[in-house]
Amino acid sequence: MRDGEGREIDFRNTVILMTANLGSDLLMQLLDEQPEASESDLHELLRPVLRGHFQPALLARFQTVIYRPLPAAALRAIVGMKLGQVSQRLACHYGITTTLSESLFDALTEACLLPDTGARNVDSLLNQQILPALSQQLLSHMAAGQKPRQVTLGYHEEEGVVMAFDEGTISDE
Repeated sequence: MRDGEGREIDFRNTVILMTANLGSDLLMQLLDEQPEASESDLHELLRPVLRGHFQPALLARFQTVIYRPLPAAALRAIVGMKLGQVSQRLACHYGITTTLSESLFDALTEACLLPDTGARNVDSLLNQQILPALSQQLLSHMAAGQKPRQVTLGYHEEEGVVMAFDEGTISDE
């Protein structure tokens, strides 16, 4: 086989990883009904879906690995790590300590339980909702001559992500 520049490519000893969400709705339904379903049960469930999508010769060369959804405790740990990174950046760059409410952990973990997005959703929520609002508030405080020493991040059902700053003045540095 040759690459785009005409060089000979040796594909011996190569492993190609492919991922797909084929049958994920069936998988989620079965695991909701039978959380302790065996691997063979899951393979039997997905076999017809895979046969309907892939040619038999290709399917015979596959090693199918079925991923179970992450439990809520694991998702909460991921949320904690991501929020910890935000807290660390605020402390490192601005000297601001961060308090994180349980309501924020709960809301972000709940958002990650959606089967279509899973734990990836925490990055999306942080980058599209929380960090822009936090940056805007932080810059507004600094433009007014106030350097926050602490920020508390929480979640309110009607207001969404809420933040409260404990102020100092820039001359206090």
